[in-house]
Amino acid sequence: MTRSEKMILLRTAIAVAVVLVLLFGIKAWLGYRARAAQARGGGFSVSVEAAQATTAQWLQQIHAVANLVAVRGVELTPQLPGQVTGIYFHSGEYVRQGQRLIQIDNSNQLAQLKSDQASAELARINYQRTAGLFKLNAASQANLDSARAAYASAKAAVASDQATLAKLALSAPFAGWIGVRQVSLGQYLTPGTPVAELNAWDPLRAEFTVPQDQIALLHTGQQVQISVNSYPDQQFPARVVALGSQVNPSTRNLDVDATVPNPRHLLRPGMFGEALLLAGEPRSVLVVPAVAITYSTFGEYVYKIEHKSEKDGKQLSVAVATTVRTGETRDGMTEIISGLQAGDTVVTAGQVKLRSGMPVEIHNPAASH
Repeated sequence: MTRSEKMILLRTAIAVAVVLVLLFGIKAWLGYRARAAQARGGGFSVSVEAAQATTAQWLQQIHAVANLVAVRGVELTPQLPGQVTGIYFHSGEYVRQGQRLIQIDNSNQLAQLKSDQASAELARINYQRTAGLFKLNAASQANLDSARAAYASAKAAVASDQATLAKLALSAPFAGWIGVRQVSLGQYLTPGTPVAELNAWDPLRAEFTVPQDQIALLHTGQQVQISVNSYPDQQFPARVVALGSQVNPSTRNLDVDATVPNPRHLLRPGMFGEALLLAGEPRSVLVVPAVAITYSTFGEYVYKIEHKSEKDGKQLSVAVATTVRTGETRDGMTEIISGLQAGDTVVTAGQVKLRSGMPVEIHNPAASH
């Protein structure tokens, strides 16, 4: 090791030692001041913020992972084969119900339609002529029936041609937003070839499952809150519209279907999020701000503020570490199952400076009343 490396190592060791001495010295000084204050019945105290333990009415919550799907959604495909001769939409646009989207070559069908229309017109004329002759007893019943059947057959051929032409012009089955175009002009399509996806965005469906032990808490019409990570500060109201007819024997879960209004089109089919159901009867719980809870390897505890009388009759506030058993956490509040009572005051900020029994001074007096 060179002389310069030894110097660097020595300086580093000295710096670390100085920092440790400062840290332990400050901690020892704070402890000394706290013990001295307790011995004098006042003096040095730690500034903290505090809040009271209060009661709240909570409903039971059911959490589930939800998948959003379109109430009306379809992958558009042609029914008949042929070459694309026209494309009448742009990817990602809104299309109306019945709007023509693509056209497949229909030249042969148009020619066939004209031929069948001419035949149908001739059959109509022959039928009318035969009917007139029949009234004059110049044609038999058999001749009239034959002419009527020929006319009906000709009209059916025209209707068949028109149905074929309609299938060669792919149209939107409902209004909605069309996806990315997957075909090109001149491309030969076969039945089932994907053209584009069409989805209606309002409303959407939220599909999720609930364990069988919570089935008794479910019913149609129940309110649901849907949240997605794309909009972390928003919740989207939904309503349960259907429950599965059986529990899945593999997972022991029940399928639940909810409708999600989406008037601003913020949500899209295919997104996933969290479904939150509030169920059952409200129950009274004791809660404190979640920031008041200190977690350690020995469990959870809070610093409860207790008031002691000094020799001169004044009140001294001290923070006492109190073990608690916690439950759920909602909206920044944590349920306290045991360890506190309603009205107890707990420290919500400044715990890092405390040890059990240290005097404190509350910055928000309203919380300590």
